[in-house]
Amino acid sequence: MTDSEEQVVRFSPRRRGTVDYMRMAGRRSNIHGLVEVDVTEARRRIRRIEEQTGERLSFTAFLTFCLAATLDDEPTLQAYRDWRGRVHVFDDVDVNVLVETSVDGDPIGVPHVVKAANRRSLRSVHNEIRSVQQSPDFARQSRMESAFFGLPGVIRRQMWRLPQLSPRRWKNLAGTVAVTSVGMFGTGGGWGVSPTNYTLQLTVGGIATKPALVDGELATREYLSLTVTFDHDVVDGAPAARFVDRLRERIESAHGLGAPEER
Repeated sequence: MTDSEEQVVRFSPRRRGTVDYMRMAGRRSNIHGLVEVDVTEARRRIRRIEEQTGERLSFTAFLTFCLAATLDDEPTLQAYRDWRGRVHVFDDVDVNVLVETSVDGDPIGVPHVVKAANRRSLRSVHNEIRSVQQSPDFARQSRMESAFFGLPGVIRRQMWRLPQLSPRRWKNLAGTVAVTSVGMFGTGGGWGVSPTNYTLQLTVGGIATKPALVDGELATREYLSLTVTFDHDVVDGAPAARFVDRLRERIESAHGLGAPEER
């Protein structure tokens, strides 16, 4: 009997960064809420805008816009606790979004910070995300990340301690909240759950079509699987629950997408 063949490949620098991040984020007191949100109306209006303009509005931009508007009601959810036990609460909502693009022909999700999203229009957020997707700078950024991830692990992991060491620097570098996605890489419903280095993170899962009662009648609806993750060291249950309720209301009412479609 002979040994089966195997393929040995180099462990990529980007994966080292993921290992570092998950190790440091796992030290936080994360709690996860698995929420189903009816996005039927929002997706209907996005399709209508595409029919009228020929351009498909970014669903990530829509969620980012709703998140930023909701945080204006509950700003303490984008706070950081520093190493001295103080809590830093920021006025601007800087959202770190995972933008799907390609580097050297390979599809990849790259983080990008949308600054002051709570003072921006939905169209402005959309235009920025589309511009980032088409930017050639990602290849250069990828090479810079590779150089950073080539450093010894004890040095690399200091980056992920910035929220505690210097919340202001972390905000400038990586934002105040995060929107990441597992849904962009697959189809159907389902949640993604992971630790995070942020006090608040949305993980966008899949969208599933399900029957539901609407005004007493059976209808087909589209439901987004959304994971809302909080750092329980900073956020209590009551404001977290209020935030989820208000966020759900904005998403389900298609906030920022114009008037309801006549049907």
